[in-house]
Amino acid sequence: MPTLTLRNATPADAERCYEIEISAYEGDEAATLEKIATRIALYPEGFLILEVDGQVAGFINGGCAHDVAMSDEAFKELVGHSADAPNVVIMSVVVDPAHQGKGYSTQLMTAFVQQMREMGKQTIHLMCKQQHVPLYTRMGYQYVQPSASDHGGMAWHEMVMAL
Repeated sequence: MPTLTLRNATPADAERCYEIEISAYEGDEAATLEKIATRIALYPEGFLILEVDGQVAGFINGGCAHDVAMSDEAFKELVGHSADAPNVVIMSVVVDPAHQGKGYSTQLMTAFVQQMREMGKQTIHLMCKQQHVPLYTRMGYQYVQPSASDHGGMAWHEMVMAL
């Protein structure tokens, strides 16, 4: 049975997280190494790492906003982020393909939601592809609308969870 550890990211995690990000997301939808490093530096409390037997196997990250605009590309670099804002916007939920299918993304999401509740956040927002809408619905998210964002040339759907 593998040993699973959840912890907040440190700057030393940026490169490994970038490797996982580009292995799981298509083309331009993957965050750059610089964006990942910025997210860790500016809001490590919103960047949760999953380790399997001491190795980084996945992560979830987000930022906080008073007013959520899901199609705001600048927010992916945490422009407009405010750590004390009540609304969380998830930017990536990703597990290394070698570790997919083991329930790790659900564990990451569950831990992240709990952490945000403990921090007093009110809502969590995310965008996902059509095929992931049922998964997030099962996790307690409500479907909002098709997104105006065409990030990475893809069609996205906005979802929200009230905490």
